[in-house]
Amino acid sequence: MTDLKTTKKIILFDGVCNLCNSSVLKVIKFDKKNNFVFASLQSETGLKIIQKLNINTSLTDSIILYESDVSYYTKSSAVLKIMNELGGFWRLSQFFWIFPTRFRDAIYDYIAKNRYKWFGKKEQCMIPTPELTAKFLD
Repeated sequence: MTDLKTTKKIILFDGVCNLCNSSVLKVIKFDKKNNFVFASLQSETGLKIIQKLNINTSLTDSIILYESDVSYYTKSSAVLKIMNELGGFWRLSQFFWIFPTRFRDAIYDYIAKNRYKWFGKKEQCMIPTPELTAKFLD
């Protein structure tokens, strides 16, 4: 079991979702400050965090940003926080904070609900390459 004490922010993602996996690879590519580590929702670490935060995964089943006992964000708020941390042109996404969370999350939920149909699904969680292994908690 991975110790959850880390100075990095943990992104929990759906490990079998093609959209989620490609998004994780994009975050890794643009995470120049090395702020993030990753764990799938299905992993031991992911399940431990979900249980600790008492999150109902039937309501939030695709992304959680966990900041080591400080706070956590789900759905559109998690996406916007992650994009802000990436800096550069990604910060333009901060414009979307002007919309109410309910509105942002409704759009997020629509995409999440259809993600397997539109982008496909893997039989098992992504296995990181040796170069990326350090970015994943388990």
